[in-house]
Amino acid sequence: MCSKILIIEDEEKIARFVELELSYEGYTVTKAFDGRTGLELAETGEFDLVLLDVMLPQLSGMEVLRRIRRTSAVPIIMLTARDSVMDKVSGLDSGANDYITKPFAIEELLARIRNALRKQIAVEDTTELLSALDLQLDMGRRTVTVKGQPIDLTKREFDLLYFLLKNKGLVVSRESLLENVWGFDFTGDTNAVDVYIRFLRGKIDEVFDIKLIHTVRGVGYVIKDDR
Repeated sequence: MCSKILIIEDEEKIARFVELELSYEGYTVTKAFDGRTGLELAETGEFDLVLLDVMLPQLSGMEVLRRIRRTSAVPIIMLTARDSVMDKVSGLDSGANDYITKPFAIEELLARIRNALRKQIAVEDTTELLSALDLQLDMGRRTVTVKGQPIDLTKREFDLLYFLLKNKGLVVSRESLLENVWGFDFTGDTNAVDVYIRFLRGKIDEVFDIKLIHTVRGVGYVIKDDR
């Protein structure tokens, strides 16, 4: 069965060009020319991948991205003329799977689409559900719910919560969190971990009045599954 791709792009010529190329490759394509319409289409859950522009009328691409990520792990590739490092970091931290700047070679875009779809299939084949107290994390869909209510987490917040849940009941040091979640050996200030723990507590512990993430003074953090 062919993959269904949603293009959210306000430049109609670009959208049409990409649509023709994707259709030629065998994909089924739907287009939206503003953020609000694109979001409504994306929320139907009928698409295997979303190509999302950043600069959109009615609702920005970044806001569309954040709202999609509240309920869906559909692969999202950002298409934008913005090429600064901070723009890319912001998009990836908010949950984008990839980021390609305009102008782009269609061959590169097609390769990135194939790669994103392959990764999504691999994730779906290894679905993992983790839970503690009233919280459930679905690794395959990259969603988090507490008492059945979806929680809007950034990519970094999600990855941090996932690693703590994987080690539920074990105290995890700040250094270990930096190495495994941030992806590098860290020898300096570990304040970044504390900042993101506060973000998670603000969205989970405080909102739902539960004690999920515990501090072990001078060591790190632990998730406990008891009240």
